Amino acid sequence: MHGIASVPVRELHGVGPALASKLAEYGVHRVEDVLFHLPLRYQDRTRLTPIAAAQEGADVVIEGEVRAADIVFGRRRSLVARIQDGSGTLTLRFFHFSAAQKHNLQPGTRLRCFGQVRRGGSGMEMYHPEYRPVQDEEVPVSETLTPIYPTTAGIGQSQWRKLCAQALLHLQREPVQELLPPSADYPYALSRALQFLHAPPPDASLALLRDGKHPAQLRLALEELVAHNLSLHRLRERQQHEGAPRLPPDTNLLRAFLASLPFAPTTAQARVMGEIAADLAKPVPMMRLVQGDVGSGKTLVAAGAALQAVGNGFQVAIMAPTEILAEQHWRTFSQWFEPLGITMEWLSGRSKGNKRASALARIASGEASLVIGTHALFQADVAFARLGLVIVDEQHRFGVHQRLTLTQKTAPDLGRAHQLVMTATPIPRTLAMAAYADLDCSVIDELPPGRTAVTTVLIDNSRRQDVVARVAAACSEGRQAYWVCTLIEENDALQAQAAEATAAELRLALPQLAIGLIHGRLKPAEKEAVMSAFKRGELALLVATTVIEVGVDVPNASLMIVENPERLGLAQLHQLRGRVGRGAQASHCVLLYQTPLSANGRQRLGVLRESTDGFYIAEKDLELRGPGEVLGTRQTGLLEFRIAELPTHEHLLDDAQVIADTIRESYPALAEPLIQRWTGAGQQFAKV
Repeated sequence: MHGIASVPVRELHGVGPALASKLAEYGVHRVEDVLFHLPLRYQDRTRLTPIAAAQEGADVVIEGEVRAADIVFGRRRSLVARIQDGSGTLTLRFFHFSAAQKHNLQPGTRLRCFGQVRRGGSGMEMYHPEYRPVQDEEVPVSETLTPIYPTTAGIGQSQWRKLCAQALLHLQREPVQELLPPSADYPYALSRALQFLHAPPPDASLALLRDGKHPAQLRLALEELVAHNLSLHRLRERQQHEGAPRLPPDTNLLRAFLASLPFAPTTAQARVMGEIAADLAKPVPMMRLVQGDVGSGKTLVAAGAALQAVGNGFQVAIMAPTEILAEQHWRTFSQWFEPLGITMEWLSGRSKGNKRASALARIASGEASLVIGTHALFQADVAFARLGLVIVDEQHRFGVHQRLTLTQKTAPDLGRAHQLVMTATPIPRTLAMAAYADLDCSVIDELPPGRTAVTTVLIDNSRRQDVVARVAAACSEGRQAYWVCTLIEENDALQAQAAEATAAELRLALPQLAIGLIHGRLKPAEKEAVMSAFKRGELALLVATTVIEVGVDVPNASLMIVENPERLGLAQLHQLRGRVGRGAQASHCVLLYQTPLSANGRQRLGVLRESTDGFYIAEKDLELRGPGEVLGTRQTGLLEFRIAELPTHEHLLDDAQVIADTIRESYPALAEPLIQRWTGAGQQFAKV
C-alpha cells in the first residue's frame, strides 16, 4: 500500500486522539477511507431564496432580520423567532433550545438559515434550521452542493465536511490508485468521480444524483460491485480449500424412502436432487441454493440430500428461522424417516434444563443422525460428532456468517460440512448474482400435480361484512379458511393482541363456526394442538398472525383473508397465499386493505392480483421496495452497500462479474486492495 492509501487519518487537521478513535470504530483509518466515505444525499445551498418564493417541502437558504423571538407555551414549549427579508415573513421554531440561543436571537440580528419549509399555524415555518448571524456585507453562499454524510454518534456533519474537504486537497496532490483493470469503458476516472461526489458543482443534476444515476456514482458503484463479487468468491475458495467429507449416493436408502411416498418426485425435483447428489459426492463443500416457489416440494429435495449424508454415517442439521417452521419440518421428517430407523433430535431456544442437556449429549455422541431446530443450533455449546450436511431453510432470514458458523461444527479432520440453502422467496437473478455469488443455484421450476391456481382479489376494509359473509358461505360448504392479521411491529405481544381481538370479533359474527387462534406467543404444544385440529377439519376458520407464512399444509383450506396486506412485502404475501390452493378445489385469497391506499401500495398489491409466478413477484418487489426488504437484509447486515444500490445499478452486475473474473485470471494482485477498500472490516465474516 502506498501514497494516499497509507496516510493515517491523524494527519488531517482537527483529528485528535478522541476523534481518531471514533473514526477507527467506524472503519475510517486512512485518508483514502475518508474519500470513500461518500455522501448519502445533497442539499442545494448555492443560492438564496426570497422568503416569499420558498415552496412548502423545499430545502432552501433564506436570509432575513429577526423581528421578534419569544418562548411559546403550547402542547410543547418552543422558542419561536419571526424573520423578514422584505419579500415576506417566516417563523423559525425550536423545541430544543438554551437561554443563550434565545439571547442570540435579538431583534435586529441578521440571520442566514437553511432548512425545510413547512406550513404551520402562523404561515411558513422552519423547524430547527441551521443558522448563523451575518453582517451587512455580502457573505458568499456555498459554491458547491452541500453533501450529507452517513454518520455515527459523536461525529457531526460539519466535521465530516471538514475532513472530506481536507482529503480532497490530498487527492489533488496525489490521485487515488486505480484498482480496476485498464479499460476505456469506465464512465469516469476514479479520482475525478470522488472529487465530483464530495463537492458537486452548482449545475450538477440533483435528480441524477438523487437517483444514483450520475456517471460518477456509476463508476464507484461498479467498483463496489466488483469488490463484493471478489469477496464472496474468496469466501467460497477459502471454504473449498478446507475440503469436506465425500458422501457418495446411498441408492438403497433413497429407493426405500421414495417407495414409501404416495407420489413420485416431479421432473424438476429429480433434476435438483441429481445436482445435489453429485455435489455431495465431491471432497469439497457443497454450497448450493435451492429456490422453489411456494409448494414446489423443496422439503422432499432436502430429504434426499439428508439421506445421502446419513447413509454415509454422517449427521445432518436442519435449521429453520421460526419455531413453527422447525416444528413443521420435525413432523414431516418424523413421518418420513422414523420408519427407516433414522434417529432424530430437536433443539430450539426453548429447549431448557435436563431436556436440553440430554439433547446436546445425543447430538455430541452421534446418536442423533438428524437434528432439527432454530438458530439455537449454532450456539457455542452445540457440538456434533460427525456433521456432514447443513440444510438452512429460508436463508434470507439468516446472515452469511450464521450459516457458515454452523458448517464449522464438523470434526476438525473432516474439513467443513456441505451446505444446502433453501428459499421459497424466489430471488431475482440480479439479486442472486450480488447476494449469493458464493453459492451454486438450483431452481425447482415446476409445481407438483394437484395444486390449483389461487384467485386473488382486493377488497376495501369498508366491505368487511361482505368478506365475513363470504367466509361463512365457504365454511358452510365444508371448506376451511385462514384469517391472517398483520401488524408492522415485530412485537409478538401486540401481534397476539391484534389476533385475539379479531378472533373475538369473528366468534361473535360467526357463532356457528369452530374458530381457532394461533400466534407467536402460544407454547409449541398449544400451536401444535390448534394446527392439528385445523388439519383434521375440527376447526373451520383459523385466525393467525404471519407465523403461518411458511410450512403449514392443509389441503382442504381454500380461502384466505389477509388484513392490512399493504403492510407486508409481496414475497411474504405470496408465501401466505401459498397456504391455500393445496387441494383440488378452486382457491381464493382476499386482500382486505385499508383506505387510503398509496399509489405504490395499489401498484404492489396489483402485482399479486395479476400473477402467481413467485419470480415475477420478487422482481416487482425488488423494483418497488429494494433488496433490503426482499432479502430481509435489514436484519442480516448483508448487502450493506455504500454507493451501489439494487435494482438501480443492476445493469452493472454483468459488467462487474466480467471485471471480477478478469481480475481473478489476469490481475490477481488487485483483488485484496479492492476488497479492503470497499469492505474493510465489514468482510470479517469471510474469515469464518
